[in-house]
Amino acid sequence: MKRYLLEPGRSIAGSLAVPGDKSISHRSLMLGGIAQGTTQIEGFLASEDCLATLAALTALGVRIARPAPHEVRVQGVGAAGLRRAAAPLEMGNAGTAMRLFMGLLAGQAFDSTLIGDASLMRRPMERAAIPLRKMGARIETHDGCPPVKIMGGNPLHAIDYELPVASAQVKSAILLAALAAEGRTRIVEPAPSRDHSERMLGAFGVEVLREGAAIAMEGGQVLQGTHIDVPGDFSSAAFFLVAGCLAAERGLTLTNVGVNPTRTGLLELLQQMGADIRVHRRAPAGGRADAEPVADIEVHASRLKGIKVPESLVPLAIDEFPIFFIAAACAEGETLVRGALELRVKESDRLAAMAAGLARLDVEHELLPDGLWIRGGQGFGGGTIDSQGDHRIAMAFAMASLKARTPIEVRDVANVATSFPGFVALARQAGLNITELG
Repeated sequence: MKRYLLEPGRSIAGSLAVPGDKSISHRSLMLGGIAQGTTQIEGFLASEDCLATLAALTALGVRIARPAPHEVRVQGVGAAGLRRAAAPLEMGNAGTAMRLFMGLLAGQAFDSTLIGDASLMRRPMERAAIPLRKMGARIETHDGCPPVKIMGGNPLHAIDYELPVASAQVKSAILLAALAAEGRTRIVEPAPSRDHSERMLGAFGVEVLREGAAIAMEGGQVLQGTHIDVPGDFSSAAFFLVAGCLAAERGLTLTNVGVNPTRTGLLELLQQMGADIRVHRRAPAGGRADAEPVADIEVHASRLKGIKVPESLVPLAIDEFPIFFIAAACAEGETLVRGALELRVKESDRLAAMAAGLARLDVEHELLPDGLWIRGGQGFGGGTIDSQGDHRIAMAFAMASLKARTPIEVRDVANVATSFPGFVALARQAGLNITELG
């Protein structure tokens, strides 16, 4: 079993470039695959999750070349050009890929089966399946989980659908299915969620209308191949943002990071805690209005204070809460997070996993049904952390070493490669004393 060993208490500094955005890399491959013409992707995240999407599209008949590790050229086959795969499509640990492929394949003429690793096979898929069935798709799950079987040959029709929970993955699955549906599909969000799909559909020439809390799109629109510049992944940068708050006395700069406002709730939370963070905006790629906003983010060691997290910010920071809880444990006073029930159904039960890890490191806390209460300011003890195979839990507790009194061991870290290849090397470059074993 792979594990990290971390010595306590190092300062960090310098300039870092985190890998490309995982959400954008997934979507650029999928939309490029069903577009007409060639799509050129720069800054592609060559992680296990995104490579699973690439392999699945190849199995569906899309020609994809990789002239360089982070450069991909997709020869689109058009909306009706996908072909039945010879075997079930293996998604690995990629929940995003599985839910988005459900929408992409719902309107195809052939049957498909989606499977994944042991962790993904336990994750819920019905939230995506329910609206797709309302559109006319025939989809079967196993007690709500994978394998997901999609029966082809069913014409899709537009729906008006109100999302019960803000979810970019479910929204994106509906939008992908809506491309093949007859009529105008309308989705109402209870709160803002990531809008990468809407922006990228626009880059491929599709008109997506925003009407307050609703998104509307006509079916049958044709995608045209394009050029996609993938910025650095904010969720990956988040670990080093918090590390900078804890230990960057001379400052740390993260370059070319995507700062889509539907992703950067953590920035606002850290600033509410008193973090010294400066965002230096870059010009958008190609000057397009729908281009992803990008910035260099400068962070300095800060005296953090505990806060009550506004529930309105929870969806905008949902993937960053594991590292946010590390910041909260180092902040003076109490921090309270409620309304984060979504964390129970990620790669692990992230509320329970973080609570168990904080207990091992002697942090006073209380696990709540939909959140955590933490009393911070005392730093961390040392000990062994079970990441439960969750990449974000593993990386979060690696950063805790900056304020630990004794060494920390983080176990079961192999899945870090699903989202952040090269994490250990970049952490060492920043100044952490981290060793990977096993």
